[in-house]
Amino acid sequence: MKTSIATVSISGNLPEKLEAIAKAGFDGIEIFEQDFIAHDGSPREVGDLIRSMGLEITLFQPFRDFEGLPDPLRAKAFDRAERKFDLMQELGTDLILVCSSCHPEALGGIDRAAADFYELGERARGRGLRVGYEALAWGRHVNDHRDAWEVVRRAEHDNVGLILDSFHSLGRKIDPETIRRIPGDKIFFVQLADAPLIDMDLLYWSRHFRNMPGEGDLDVTAFMRAVVATGYGGPISLEIFNDQFRGGPPATIAKDGYRSLVALMDDVRREEPGTTLDLPDIPAKSLVRGVSFVEFASRGEEATALEAMLETLGFVHAGTHIAKTLSLWVQGDVRIVINRETTGYASSAYAMHGTTVCDVGIAVEDAAATVSRATQLGAQPFNQPVGPGEIDIPAIRGLSGSVLHFIDDKSGLSDVWSVEFTRSETAKQGAGLNRIDHLAQTMSYDEMLSWSLFYTTLFEMRKSPMVDVVDPDGLVRSQALETPEGVFRI
Repeated sequence: MKTSIATVSISGNLPEKLEAIAKAGFDGIEIFEQDFIAHDGSPREVGDLIRSMGLEITLFQPFRDFEGLPDPLRAKAFDRAERKFDLMQELGTDLILVCSSCHPEALGGIDRAAADFYELGERARGRGLRVGYEALAWGRHVNDHRDAWEVVRRAEHDNVGLILDSFHSLGRKIDPETIRRIPGDKIFFVQLADAPLIDMDLLYWSRHFRNMPGEGDLDVTAFMRAVVATGYGGPISLEIFNDQFRGGPPATIAKDGYRSLVALMDDVRREEPGTTLDLPDIPAKSLVRGVSFVEFASRGEEATALEAMLETLGFVHAGTHIAKTLSLWVQGDVRIVINRETTGYASSAYAMHGTTVCDVGIAVEDAAATVSRATQLGAQPFNQPVGPGEIDIPAIRGLSGSVLHFIDDKSGLSDVWSVEFTRSETAKQGAGLNRIDHLAQTMSYDEMLSWSLFYTTLFEMRKSPMVDVVDPDGLVRSQALETPEGVFRI
């Protein structure tokens, strides 16, 4: 399976976009015409630049308002197509996206459109190129992938095929199961986008509110299950029009896109019986058993005040680390670690934020598998030197540089409290706290979708609807994520 993303999906100039896309792990790009018109370089130089970064051009787009035009507009449309073909050959790509016409003078009729595409296919064949037809959800006469397929079917040309886009189908509430009737070899390309369910004009919704698969409310998984059932084996690409994404950091958006694609296709493989996809062997989403610990970085009087507050809340000092300046405070199944180290990650976190949560330990069924899945979804592993008598606990970097450790029973990692901490003889008291009910995590609005995608692709979690909370300092957007059993909530 080749992964791809449209250059229009992220911010920056063309070289910045390409660098972010390549580093995120994509195989190729959809080159959006506007992205290289403003670039200081010829089409041939743009193609060479893309390939120098290890990427291929999977699709050239868009070609608008082609089919169904009366003369002389029809002749001009074919002239425009020839100029697009010139450009494609200079770029070094063989597939062009032709979206269904919105031209006010376009004429309807499946046979008329099929005849236009047959002629276009003949011209494309002479150049070694292919033509893909996509039904825009707001197309003048063709706005349904079933009608677009009928145009392609009647055109009956090897160089003419169908392009499917999840937004255009799901946004119009077209049953994705109808895709299963289309031969896979006649689907030339697949574009994916999710979106929140908003009742608004289709064009405006599409141009401003698309997001990554898994970030919205459309059933993109069902769409892709139907696609792979046809035998389609071409690129899977993201085409995301979103004002927030086009103003955000290109590296972050590209990484989110890659994570969403890999997680989606892993879901499809597990849910669609008999599916054979060329995918890496990724462990399943992790089953979370709860929060194992929360670690604070602190120093001096701040640490003393924090420990005093914990004692007031009924926590007891249960142990001290054998080698590091760490103290363990316990009540029920709640563990709070106070880290006073002056070197390492916790020290850096304190220097930047003052007293702060620097680490969260999550109890999972399989810690090694959790880290394996996370890294294959683009997360960075986290490591620090392990001293004598200490346990090497698997960990990853979360977003924004945070750290998550994973503890399980099967690997003996849950013994860390008896292995690495000397027991305190402090008498037990407690105030009735039994476990951590949830973690509250605050972030800027621009990071919210990224964090939600991070958690829901790594763990078995479900999302509640997003809500707006009116605060004296402004509007706060809030969303809860929860495991099916409710033992882990964010």
